[in-house]
Amino acid sequence: MPTFQELTSADFATNSDGLDIVIDLIESDISSSSTRRKYQHYITGSVGATGVTSSLYQTIYDQDFTLQTANATFDFTFGLARSSSLVTSSLLYTDSTTGQLYFPSQSLMMREKINMYREMAQILIGDADSEFTIVSASTTLTIREPLFLGFKRLFARDRIKRETFALKVLTASNFLLGPSAGQKIYTDVGSATNQEFSFGGAYSTLVDSSNTGNPVGLVFLDKGIAVLDTQRIFNVTQSLSGSIKAVNVSGTTPFTGSLNQFFVSASIDDIIDHMASTRFGSSSLTALAYQNQTILNSSYITVRLPYSYFNYSSNPSYTDVNGRIVVIEQGQEDVQRSFTMFTSVGFYDANNNLLAVGKTSRPVYKDSSRTIQLTVRLDY
Repeated sequence: MPTFQELTSADFATNSDGLDIVIDLIESDISSSSTRRKYQHYITGSVGATGVTSSLYQTIYDQDFTLQTANATFDFTFGLARSSSLVTSSLLYTDSTTGQLYFPSQSLMMREKINMYREMAQILIGDADSEFTIVSASTTLTIREPLFLGFKRLFARDRIKRETFALKVLTASNFLLGPSAGQKIYTDVGSATNQEFSFGGAYSTLVDSSNTGNPVGLVFLDKGIAVLDTQRIFNVTQSLSGSIKAVNVSGTTPFTGSLNQFFVSASIDDIIDHMASTRFGSSSLTALAYQNQTILNSSYITVRLPYSYFNYSSNPSYTDVNGRIVVIEQGQEDVQRSFTMFTSVGFYDANNNLLAVGKTSRPVYKDSSRTIQLTVRLDY
């Protein structure tokens, strides 16, 4: 029969550790239309006109999203706070009965942009009516026109590690000023010194790589969501021109104006398309990088094999038909010792039900001349 040894509380220990992995997202994964997946969440139209179809967010993949091997890296969207000047300056009126906001026809998806901001505020700061703020020295900065980057669990894991987040963007459109137009790198350097926490868990502030000037965003580390302040990162007064979606016969309309005016007039799809294709390069260089952390909780179980135990096997092949131990030469019973070569340790409950099996990396020799101590590690 097998030999059992009862374990006590002294044989158990626990520990927590972290596994860090570097995540590197390249420019072309963000800027390419083949790696950005859209969803038909918003559809509108009118009689005799072509409607507008738009996503509420787009998903960025690490390769062509139609391929089965493609992995979703993060979701990309845009929001507006109710108190934003872009909202208040374009608001026509508020219905006194329903509270519904009404905007002119020159704007698009304003209610959806406001709702996106409110949804993120509810998730990250615990109140849909609150606003994202950054305390810098004695100044409190409010983020009212943010881009949201929500990183997928596969790439964010349990959390983003402090002081590892870095983002490289073009502050102006590269279509107008060239591929190096106002290129800047923003990081959360220095966040380990003054660690901050909110309803959404730990977060850090984004600053330029030299850690000078005002912060430009927040990274909610436990949630894996970055909140980028478009007003402080980008040149919002730069004049843009092109064509955007609209409810009319052709389905599009010419646009000329500042980036802030574009935020009001364009659909969320148009905004993400513009920001992804013109504010990030198209090469294989790094656009965004960070380290994620996977928390490993471990239990250590110490198993002791004393001299006089576990030197015999219950395997039927261990003895011959006469009951003689086959590993001992005939006639050498008073000289040679029985031994075993074990490869597994089984763990049983009080009712002798097998709960788990630990495997050794190689067969372990055991006889009465040695005592062995094994440590079994369970990660979860």
